[in-house]
Amino acid sequence: MFKFLKRKEPQPDVPNQEGSSSNKNSFFNRIKNSLQKTRQQLTENLANLVLGKKKVDTALIEELEDLLLTADVGHTVTQEIIQLLTLKLARNQLADGQAVWDVLQQQLGELLQPCEQELVINSAHKPTVILVVGVNGVGKTTSIGKLAHYWKKQGKQVMLAAGDTFRAAATEQLTIWAERNHIPIVAQHQGADSASVIYDAFQAAQARNTDVLIADTAGRLHTKHNLMQELQKVKKVISKLDATAPHEIMLILDAGTGQNALLQAEAFNEAISLTSLMLTKLDGTAKGGVIFAIAKKLALPIRFIGLGEGIDDLQVFSAQEFVRALFTIEK
Repeated sequence: MFKFLKRKEPQPDVPNQEGSSSNKNSFFNRIKNSLQKTRQQLTENLANLVLGKKKVDTALIEELEDLLLTADVGHTVTQEIIQLLTLKLARNQLADGQAVWDVLQQQLGELLQPCEQELVINSAHKPTVILVVGVNGVGKTTSIGKLAHYWKKQGKQVMLAAGDTFRAAATEQLTIWAERNHIPIVAQHQGADSASVIYDAFQAAQARNTDVLIADTAGRLHTKHNLMQELQKVKKVISKLDATAPHEIMLILDAGTGQNALLQAEAFNEAISLTSLMLTKLDGTAKGGVIFAIAKKLALPIRFIGLGEGIDDLQVFSAQEFVRALFTIEK
């Protein structure tokens, strides 16, 4: 089934105001508000522990270690930070609690910085194929709708492929997003071969000179070997049409799952060699600290973060803005 959904009414072009100070402040405030629960779990507890302390000792650093682990920052990241603080303490380089706070903010920022790599659509690839994967319930379908909206606003021609042929109503839900974005979608009946759907979508996208083809896949547990093999098949079929495709294999992770998100990322990466991540539902969890554990373990680009349910609640990931928002203490 190929369905082209025409625009119901003209949509005015939105000028790019990314460089304006008001837009930057708005972007920062959205991240800050969305990280409220994580700030309460991590940052406010850190502030209560270290800020105002005129003396730093080993007991303080031990308390800090427990706090970081509780906040889902992860064992490896926590140990590196604690080792650094212990070294600085031995060298008399931690004058007070503010110095500890500054080290924490700097180290976490440097950890995330390599993950800040915006996805640029290469005009040499028509279509650029983005294969979206993830376990059940992470917000995959919603994220695809937001991705389509994001690139549509940039003037790209976008098409969707309803590759989740397993879950009941998955195609219907993705079709609703296609209608909202006024873009075409290629789908087949429930139970159809996922690779076949995406194959057909690729050919349709080529025929229409489409810029971006976003392919959905069925949600699957990362522990199910046979389902992970199915993803490998989808990847192989796409590469037969274009040796460079899929150009992006993006894993959607629910931040609320904490350390389990890291396990998912490791399993998917091992199975199909991920190229990027999107972290969703940051607005509803206190476990946003897991982003640091994921960044340390996988060092994959974090293309986007999800900050809410709305169609515009998807933000290009900025390491500096994320850490700045996280370490903002509201008085």
